[in-house]
Amino acid sequence: MKLLAVRRLLRIQRVVIRYRLDDLLFDLPLPWWLLSLRLLLPWRWLPRKRSALSRGARLRLALQDLGPIFIKFGQLLSTRRDLLPTDVADELMLLQDRVPPFDPQRAVALIEAQLGAKVGEVFSRFDVEPLASASVAQVHAARLKSGEEVVVKVVRPGLKPVIAQDLAWLFLIAKGAERISADARRLHPVEVVGDYEKTIYDELDLLREAANASQLRRNFEGSDLMYVPQVYWDFCRPKVLVMERIYGVPVTDMATLADQRTDMKALAERGVEVFFTQVFRDSFFHADMHPGNIFVSTVKPWSPQYIAIDCGIVGSLTDEDQDYLARNLIAFFKRDYRRVAQLHIDSGWVPANTKVNEFEAAIRTVCEPIFEKPLKDISFGQVLMRLFQTARRFNMEVQPQLVLLQKTLLNIEGLGRQLYPELDLWSTAKPYLERWMRERMSPKAVLGNLYSQAEQLPHLADMTRDLLERLSQPHLHNSQLPERQQRGDRWALRLLGAGLLAGGATLAAGAASLSAPAAWPAWLMLAAGLYLVVRR
Repeated sequence: MKLLAVRRLLRIQRVVIRYRLDDLLFDLPLPWWLLSLRLLLPWRWLPRKRSALSRGARLRLALQDLGPIFIKFGQLLSTRRDLLPTDVADELMLLQDRVPPFDPQRAVALIEAQLGAKVGEVFSRFDVEPLASASVAQVHAARLKSGEEVVVKVVRPGLKPVIAQDLAWLFLIAKGAERISADARRLHPVEVVGDYEKTIYDELDLLREAANASQLRRNFEGSDLMYVPQVYWDFCRPKVLVMERIYGVPVTDMATLADQRTDMKALAERGVEVFFTQVFRDSFFHADMHPGNIFVSTVKPWSPQYIAIDCGIVGSLTDEDQDYLARNLIAFFKRDYRRVAQLHIDSGWVPANTKVNEFEAAIRTVCEPIFEKPLKDISFGQVLMRLFQTARRFNMEVQPQLVLLQKTLLNIEGLGRQLYPELDLWSTAKPYLERWMRERMSPKAVLGNLYSQAEQLPHLADMTRDLLERLSQPHLHNSQLPERQQRGDRWALRLLGAGLLAGGATLAAGAASLSAPAAWPAWLMLAAGLYLVVRR
């Protein structure tokens, strides 16, 4: 273990003692043998001053002192008012955009170093006092020389060493958990931490965030659902981002939203639609949608539009995961638990020898009680615990590639609970998913897939020609190749032929109801595949 990581652990311990976070732990209804551990903590024997800070304030300040990874954990917790006491949730909300800023003069120096010019040369006005401050960066208001009102985002200095030390401990804990616990191995903690490592380092690169914002803006161009501010690329650097300044109501400012008579039901339902649009239509979703990053437009309160900022963390799904997830959700909304169970087996999320009827009964037991209930009447804490017990019983493994999506869904669900507790999540999401599946299987979509596969034919033809030349002219090629590689070439040719047969059969089945021109690639692939498989 590196010395810096050890020092980091001591730092964490000092913060825990300073804010007496152990009090929060021992206030929980724990077993007697865990409560007795209080006697083994030496600092609990020392006299201490009575703190005037509330438990929520102590937790917030501790997470704030410990840096980005801990602050982001607090941001996620702040959206789960169903799992936290109100006083704690209120304090953790301050972590969303009101983390203490770093020295404004240092921010100016960083901006000038990145832009290679004085602030006054780039902006006609620059507000030294930050507009907002969060875990990774802080934001200053400004005006470009051309007159546009913008915000300038600058990364906090000195974050990488702290993040590296925290990640070192997370990896150590994850590896230890995998070695000693079968339950932990199912959760793939090392892979999860590895994915998080990539995510947090990507967030430090503001050019990546600018690219994400530009893509998200294109995806929702002209949409009434969500607006994404414009990026000014000429002034973007790895540690500085300049983008359009937006004027909206913070999504958690319930009083202002009520004053402007915002349709809260429509706002909550549109939040669900925005999420599913990003995940299924675009396969590109904003994965840091805590309330500090979401505003509501003041233009049409009767038809509310979201405004999204801070696109440093985005996620995407493979076609396979997207398809399985959609089918699972549709079956779930229809209460077709056998279909849900079978899909989990087919996708490999549970072992292949799982008994479908037993798994179906377990899923029904967990899910049936939450249907036809608004969000306010559902205890997702209890649901998650029962789901985890079911997963353990059936050796269900966590899918690391879906962790970011699950985190985003928790944020969205928590936000919906605040905006409109009467929201029926199931009836809101079901029509969208069914429409998406119909569009996915429409003749137009199938034809598009056929032609995209047909575009690969020239490449396959080149591969086939090269292999045929090597095998048909052994006097030119085989004398220079070992026998093992010659056998490999023959097997590669047969595998290519089998692939062409399978692809051709798929295309032929899909093109059966289409015009003749759409079917010719299928017959060409079938003929080529058959020849390659049967030739010697």
